[in-house]
Amino acid sequence: MEIRNLTVIKEFILLVLSGSAEQQYFLSVLFLCMYLMTISGNMLIILVAGFDSHLHLPMYFFLSNLAFVDICFSSTTIPQMIVNLLNDTQTISFFWCLSQLFFFISFVNMDSFLLSVMAYDRYVAICHPLCYIAIMNPHLCVWLVAGLWLVTYLHALLYTVLMAHLSFCASNIIHHFFCDLNPLLQLSCSDISLNVMIIFTVGGLLALTPLNCILISYELIFSTILKITSAQGKEKAFSTCDCHLSVVVVFYGTASAVYFSPSSSFIPKSDTPLALMYTLVTPVLNPFIYSLRNSDMKRALQKMICKGAYFQQQ
Repeated sequence: MEIRNLTVIKEFILLVLSGSAEQQYFLSVLFLCMYLMTISGNMLIILVAGFDSHLHLPMYFFLSNLAFVDICFSSTTIPQMIVNLLNDTQTISFFWCLSQLFFFISFVNMDSFLLSVMAYDRYVAICHPLCYIAIMNPHLCVWLVAGLWLVTYLHALLYTVLMAHLSFCASNIIHHFFCDLNPLLQLSCSDISLNVMIIFTVGGLLALTPLNCILISYELIFSTILKITSAQGKEKAFSTCDCHLSVVVVFYGTASAVYFSPSSSFIPKSDTPLALMYTLVTPVLNPFIYSLRNSDMKRALQKMICKGAYFQQQ
């Protein structure tokens, strides 16, 4: 069905980050380096998990999907921001703005869902180790990820369609570095009560469900770990989930500060740095957290490097 565009404004101006030309050039180089680190680091996780047969486990299957989502997540916003920092014109068409909104919502929701699935995976591994293979079987993992992709795309499509039916007839200046929900709603001259209601009902449900799953899973995990008598056993059990817990804290800590607030309360000076945290910093940190603190990943990475060096000598 064709979406009727009621807008008068055909393009938006993204006010990325204010500053001198030298400052913007420095930021563009910094963000480009971080973006390339995000791409290479997460691609490395995907390659290592696929290369080593010992990592063909549900946890690393979900981790590979998380790495792929982080690549797409960063690619949705960061390249556009770098181009805008280097150019005098910082415009984005209405169509591409809605496209960016759609993909951003899809990937940010998929990120949170994968983190919750990984928390459940750790719960089964620690609390029910004898049933782990039976419960987290490959077919379930594939269908679970496929179902999550479907849910996130439908959720993003709902927001995008609702946004496409709003009128933007006043200012076209977005005080943000990408097309996000709250800044766009602030520019609309239509009644946004339906959009706000959907955000706080459907969006709140999809945001709180994975968060509650994570909290419940870790509550059960910690209660099980506390029952382990040996200190070595406790340390080994906790080491299997500390990487994931670190990523959860960084992701939800920054995202909740922006999205668990009314649309009218968007403040560019405070919310833009927070948005940069979970769109740029979190994806670039994830590979380092999982590769430096996960012994299995470090072992597999060393093995892959050694094999690569061996084949180069042949």
